[in-house]
Amino acid sequence: MALSREDREQFLAEPHVGALSISHGPERGPLTVPIWYQYTPGGPLWFTTGKGSRKHQLIEASGFVSLMVERVEPSVRYVAVDGPVLRIEPGTDEQLVEMARRYLPPQTVDGYLDMARREHGESVAVFVETAHWLSADLGAF
Repeated sequence: MALSREDREQFLAEPHVGALSISHGPERGPLTVPIWYQYTPGGPLWFTTGKGSRKHQLIEASGFVSLMVERVEPSVRYVAVDGPVLRIEPGTDEQLVEMARRYLPPQTVDGYLDMARREHGESVAVFVETAHWLSADLGAF
């Protein structure tokens, strides 16, 4: 059964690991990778990625992305969204901290941030309009 607008937006706002897909050209399937993301109901979806990375280059070339998130308990549920990239801007340390706090247990955040600041290099923040939605809750099995 399809989710209501409120239910699908609330589900997307939860900290699921997303499967991000970006067109990779006419003779290949899309690049699909796991990604941490942020979403507030009614607003744009956003995530960060390495500046100049293959993912960044494909996003710039395509101008569109798709994201799917799912769970299997307490029921099988998924939400998929796609839409145009609204903007790409330099990533900030505040965004890095926000994402780490969203996804990691509190006791591991500082260690992750130390590593990310040391090893990840520059990033960009990608903001996406959630233009098209597909969702379902298939119930418990």
